[in-house]
Amino acid sequence: MSRKVVRTSKFRHVFGQALKADQCYDDIRISQMTWDSNFCSVNPKFVAMIVDASGGGAFIVLPLSKTGRIDMSLPTVCGHTGPVLDIEFCPHNDNIIASGSEDCSVMIWEIPDGGLISPLKDPVVKLDGHSKRVGILSWHPTAHNVLMSAGCDNVVILWNVVHGEAVVRIDSVHTDLIYSACWNRNGSQILTSCKDKKLRVLDPRKGSVICEKDKPHEGSRPVRAVFVSDGKILTTGFSRMSERQVALWDPKNFGEPLTLQELDTSSGVLLPFFDPDTGIVYLCGKGDSSIRYFEVTDEAPYVHYLSMYSSKESQKGMGYMPKRGLEVNKCEIARFYKLHERKCEPIVMTVPRKSDLFQEDLYPDTIGPEPSVEADDWFSGKNGAPILISLKDGFVATTKNKEFKVIKKHRNPLPVYCVLMNLSVTNKLILPFFLFHIQDVQTLQALQNEVKELREMVEQLTQRVSELESKYS
Repeated sequence: MSRKVVRTSKFRHVFGQALKADQCYDDIRISQMTWDSNFCSVNPKFVAMIVDASGGGAFIVLPLSKTGRIDMSLPTVCGHTGPVLDIEFCPHNDNIIASGSEDCSVMIWEIPDGGLISPLKDPVVKLDGHSKRVGILSWHPTAHNVLMSAGCDNVVILWNVVHGEAVVRIDSVHTDLIYSACWNRNGSQILTSCKDKKLRVLDPRKGSVICEKDKPHEGSRPVRAVFVSDGKILTTGFSRMSERQVALWDPKNFGEPLTLQELDTSSGVLLPFFDPDTGIVYLCGKGDSSIRYFEVTDEAPYVHYLSMYSSKESQKGMGYMPKRGLEVNKCEIARFYKLHERKCEPIVMTVPRKSDLFQEDLYPDTIGPEPSVEADDWFSGKNGAPILISLKDGFVATTKNKEFKVIKKHRNPLPVYCVLMNLSVTNKLILPFFLFHIQDVQTLQALQNEVKELREMVEQLTQRVSELESKYS
């Protein structure tokens, strides 16, 4: 008899465990929207969740330590006039978060360190450029203040957030609804999946297609795609018989998949989360009550099933913690924030080890919060590799977050110099001269109206003074 050989892997025994009830976030009205986004974003400081809101769209941002029952009167971020569809924290500044909404706008918000103490209605920057709802957001992994948004108008826009302007607009590539859009490791390429059944790798600055694959999955339901190790692409989709599938592709040879595996017959879209440090991809299905995880390697069949975390309640969304937010002394290699109907439940993925020492094989140097290139340089053509940090002593922020400053660029500055007036009231009240440099036509009009009102006010006062002088003289 031949003995079955089990593939050796240090991640074979990874197990998932939900945290206790007192470490969850309870009594939260998670959004009822049917959009296929994560509905949750998390970093080492905060967890943000899209919630139901009357008269517009809102999401809440909680410090990680604020667990337990959440007060209904807790302040929200509520500047959108339509439901919020996607949110994502900036990887280079833990206090900055972007939101996309049905009101066709993208907004950038700055969250104070201790969390919100009053409702936040005014964004730091509002980005207008889409003509239909905005459902996908993704920050550039290495370039500072570069944000990608994709809307139901089939358009991908790359924003320079600091200047509040759309630098690249990719509007002639996608012929139908965009299902997913993501960056590669250094942000030199964009990967999109579309309702027209095409998978595309794009040059983000030129807006051109580098390569594309027609029908990565035969089914008509949504396809999700992410870059994995060595530039390969992992997709999740459906077969013609509506069976859920996972496939791995090599963009250099898009003809046939390296592997294609059928999973089950559930209807929920599988959201993939890839960890480049361990080579593990986690598949979280919308409406599922489980998280499957696989190891991606260079050996056939390339995508190796590891295990599955199961629970009783289904998930409405999922947040994924960056590596620098994990507890390395407990051998934690991933942490998810699972959204239920009324709560958020952290789930930790752990490699069982007896030693309390730092496990170097589990924690190679990982992507840190420092950007490697500025937005203007990146748009000019410069790429930057991720700046890596060691987690040996746990991540400690060595520098304070950079202050987020917005520099508005005016395409047609209109310098107008105007001297207001030199008026006198009873020959004793002299109004000084004012010099203005106005860079905006609307500002000019507002000032002209204000001058007009001041003139009328001065005339009324002059008339009143004359009446009083004649009365008491």
